[in-house]
Amino acid sequence: MASHPAPSDPSSLPSPVTTAGRDGLAAILARPHKAVLAFDFDGTLAPIVPDPEQARAHPDAVPALAALAPKVASVAVVSGRPASVAVRYGGFAGVPGLDHLVVLGHYGAERWDAVTGTVRAPAPHPGVAAARAELPGFLDGIGAWQGSWIEEKGRAVAVHTRRAQDPQAAFEALREPLARLAQKHGLIVEPGRLVLELRPAGMDKGVALGEYVREVGAESVMYVGDDLGDLPAFAAVEKLRSDGIPGLLVCSGSTEVTELADRADLVVDGPEGVTHLLTSLAKHLGTPSDRRP
Repeated sequence: MASHPAPSDPSSLPSPVTTAGRDGLAAILARPHKAVLAFDFDGTLAPIVPDPEQARAHPDAVPALAALAPKVASVAVVSGRPASVAVRYGGFAGVPGLDHLVVLGHYGAERWDAVTGTVRAPAPHPGVAAARAELPGFLDGIGAWQGSWIEEKGRAVAVHTRRAQDPQAAFEALREPLARLAQKHGLIVEPGRLVLELRPAGMDKGVALGEYVREVGAESVMYVGDDLGDLPAFAAVEKLRSDGIPGLLVCSGSTEVTELADRADLVVDGPEGVTHLLTSLAKHLGTPSDRRP
């Protein structure tokens, strides 16, 4: 596990434990105006809470992003949530310094940018509405689901088990039945931290991140995530590395998911550790005028 504790001194920049991660960080520090910094929302910029509708960005997250964003090519939030919901829960709109923030919602199917304040999105997949309509009756026939609940996500629908009497047992019991339901409606199931999301195939954070990095013309990239849905983004950074674009993989650590920590160059202590990292990175980058060629 590529672990590193959150620094007690906000100006102390943690060091990645892998050579690729150190190369990625060095490239960001050397040419920040050519760097894309991308972040998951839930569990990364916002603490995980029992009710996802109550999720909000860590109090220090937006100030840290606002201090960092003017010094780099772009800051992007890549979320499974609808873009407008991530913007609202994050408090990203109208923040000085976040003028060019981009939110890639629904795994990149939606895009909000601070310049226009609007969301661009294609028509939703019809299978999502069909699965959503069938879910309540479908779940009624499965004894293990009591205490779980359905979250409407617009272009996806999710079943959470965090409130169940035995959350992990409910999660495991629902995986196969929900996979069958998803297949019936032309969808896939994306597992996460005690949540199973039914959504269209071809939507993932790796595709969204890779396309955005190339659109911006970035020469380096950092991605920070915490859950299984972030694995494709990790894979995208690894692919970019193989194409000659240095990258830094950061895990917002938790005890619920270890797969990301095992592949990360750097592990920080949840959203608080992420804000420490951002604050430290902003201090090391100086002012935008200091870094422009």
